[in-house]
Amino acid sequence: MKFLIAGLGSIGRRHFRNLLALGERDILLYRTLRSSLPEDELVGFPVETDLQAALAHHPQAVIISNPTALHLEVAIPAAEAGCSILLEKPVSHSLEGVERLELALQRGGGRLLVGFQFRFHPTLRRAAQLIQAGSLGDLLSMHAHWGEYLPDWHPWEDYQKGYSARTDLGGGVVLTLSHPLDYLRYLIGEVDSLWAFTSSKGFGLQVEDMAEIGLRFSSGVIGSLHLDYNQRPPAHYLEITGTLGSLRWDNRDGSLGFYRTETQTLENFLPPAGFERNQMFLDEMRHFLSLLRGESDSLCSLQDGKQALRLAMAASQSAELGKLMKLE
Repeated sequence: MKFLIAGLGSIGRRHFRNLLALGERDILLYRTLRSSLPEDELVGFPVETDLQAALAHHPQAVIISNPTALHLEVAIPAAEAGCSILLEKPVSHSLEGVERLELALQRGGGRLLVGFQFRFHPTLRRAAQLIQAGSLGDLLSMHAHWGEYLPDWHPWEDYQKGYSARTDLGGGVVLTLSHPLDYLRYLIGEVDSLWAFTSSKGFGLQVEDMAEIGLRFSSGVIGSLHLDYNQRPPAHYLEITGTLGSLRWDNRDGSLGFYRTETQTLENFLPPAGFERNQMFLDEMRHFLSLLRGESDSLCSLQDGKQALRLAMAASQSAELGKLMKLE
């Protein structure tokens, strides 16, 4: 099976290495040749700098890991060509063009997985199982918090020039750290309405580096999501409260605590021994391979990605307009 990787920054390199680890070597690279990372690991693999020339190699699968604002420029032609796609999150920097991608997939017949890798985190999946089994009773409230220090992400480059800090490339903390907007839907369900405040006070970037988002879910659950580029040390955790118990998940060590109110006991779940961050990406790639073989349905479909993007766009609109946003 032939793979085309579009975008060879840090996430593109991770997908490249994981494909190799899973035994895939028929890999073509579509590049602008502007990456600031070393080239050694890419030597020997064919390169195209024109998309149509790359698609003329007839790849069965395309991995899209270029900057957010450029995703659909590759995804739509690839879908039209009949390719299946692993599309890095978020789907795009706006909803414009997403419907064209949906139609292109229908015409081309390919399948699509959105790269929200936290869907593959073992203890977040355990949280979903507990919720679905009714172990928490009726869900009442939630809070998610994700703070990181932007200059530490890619120390080999000027953080102010990376896509996360640039409007033209689809940056900003709401889009770049949009994972909770997906996993909250996965765990709790659809969002009915939201409000948001954003700020660029931390670094004075052209994009927001902080966001506070209030959420009301269709089920009646209420809660909040905090995102920022400024926090040291980083912290990423989730709390969910129900009538029969509560959950606290911490990305630092992958632990999930489940407190049962009736027995006043705390049960702790940990990832498997040896678990580390790349395991999510490896499991995501294994799932993509099973998708290509027709063995499974997408665990994070284009519709899922579109809904997370709608939430991100609504948050940006709320902050700009100073109003509550209702979602259909």
